[in-house]
Order: sequence, then structure tokens, then C-alpha cells
Amino acid sequence: MNHGANRVRRRAVSAPAPKGVLTGDREPIFSFLSEEVRTNMLRRDSESAVLWNAFYPFAHQGISLGDWERLRPLWGSAPEAYEDDQLIPYFWGLHADGSPLEDLADTASSIAGRDDRLEIDLLLLGTRHLVAVEAKVGGEAGRCGRYASGRCPEVHGGGGTCRYWDDGPAAFDRVLDFGLRPEPDQEARPPCATHYQLARTLLAVQHLARKKGLTPHFALLIPRRRWPALEAGWLDFAERVRDEAQWRRLRVLAWEDLMALKQR
Repeated sequence: MNHGANRVRRRAVSAPAPKGVLTGDREPIFSFLSEEVRTNMLRRDSESAVLWNAFYPFAHQGISLGDWERLRPLWGSAPEAYEDDQLIPYFWGLHADGSPLEDLADTASSIAGRDDRLEIDLLLLGTRHLVAVEAKVGGEAGRCGRYASGRCPEVHGGGGTCRYWDDGPAAFDRVLDFGLRPEPDQEARPPCATHYQLARTLLAVQHLARKKGLTPHFALLIPRRRWPALEAGWLDFAERVRDEAQWRRLRVLAWEDLMALKQR
């Protein structure tokens, strides 16, 4: 989903929260969420509602980095021996009190070209670490819409170039080995189109972490039953990460294990 990173009041404080929200329905954030997010939260089993309901218990006190790292991943290397940190959730770029995550709009503009078009479901902000979480319930990470619709400037033409292949902060090649730049009329779908959302999220969390002097982490959060269907795609993405230290900070986690963490 595309979610804004700026604080824009969209409705009155008295407006009811979406029906899928179980707790925290009077938090100020609900006055600022986009209509897309609110609509998706009408059902308790929707992606946005599940995300909010799972992480809201940590909204003010935060999650211990140590507890987060000790969650047994579906995929990931052994956790590093980090000094503990308290990670505060930012939902779609906003704290539960409605305040935006500082520097996120600038990061979105640098990576996506606009400060309201960056797809990060959840960011966990600490004093030393920053975790980006891509949360899925029934779907998979998004692919490039322009390529899918036959509008990729590199492959399908039409003028201009793709910002993710040009020099600059948005260049996928900075952090991922996607091979050679796509060529006009090539038949095979390029890796940048397949891993589009994951690549942008990784670029964004690294960019934002650098601005804040933090260590970037990236986690894919999925139902355990979905892992067999998503494993091959994730492995292909992870193997393309250039920096070994960053590769070690990639993880795939199951919603079911997060629920166990909440009950401790």
C-alpha cells in the first residue's frame, strides 16, 4: 500500500475508528491515517487491522530489541549481540499520537520521488537501531506496477529513464545486485520488477538510518503457512543484498511468534 509520511489531519478527533480495530481506537493517529488505510482496517483480518492490533500493545512502551532479536525466524542468521534498545512503532509513518517520523518524508522524496509515495507498513525506531517491517497476511511483496502495465521506460520505452537505475539515492544498484540494466524489449522480467517493493523498502530504511545515525534492519512478517509459497522469492531477493552486515540483519518472521511475544 502507499501511505503518506506527513501529518495531515483528515478527520475530526471524534470520528470513530475503523471496525477492525480492537484496542487503541481513541489514539490521535486515526485522525491522520489515509482513507486507504482506514478502509483496509474495516475487517479484523485485513492487513492493516492485523498490523495495528498486533503492534499497538507496544505503541508507547516500545519493543525490546533483545526480545525482537530472540524471536525465532522462519529465515535469518543468528542474532547479533547488540546492546539492548527500545523500539517505538511508527504505523505507516506515524506514531500512535499522530506525529510523523522525523526525516521519513525527506527519505520518501529521495527514494520514491514524492514524500507521499513510500510503502513501509511499520518502522520500529530506537536510539541505536531502526527496523523496517513489511507485513503481509495473504499477499506477497509488491512488484513494479509500471512494468506490469507495459510502461517500464527501460524495457517498454516511451521516453525517460527509471529513477531506480539512474545515479542517485534511489539507485537499486547501491544496495542490490540486480544484474545489468534492463534493455528495450527484453523478454525476461528483470529482478527490479520482481523485487520492487522489497528493494524500495531496503533502500529507504538504509537511507533513513544513515540520516539518523542508526543501524538499519529489515524484516518480512508473514503467516507461517505462507512461507513455503514465498520462500523462493525471498531467497532470491536476499541473495542479491550486497552488504553482508545488512544481509545478517534481514529476517523473515511469523505473525504467530509475534503473538507469543505480546503475551509475555
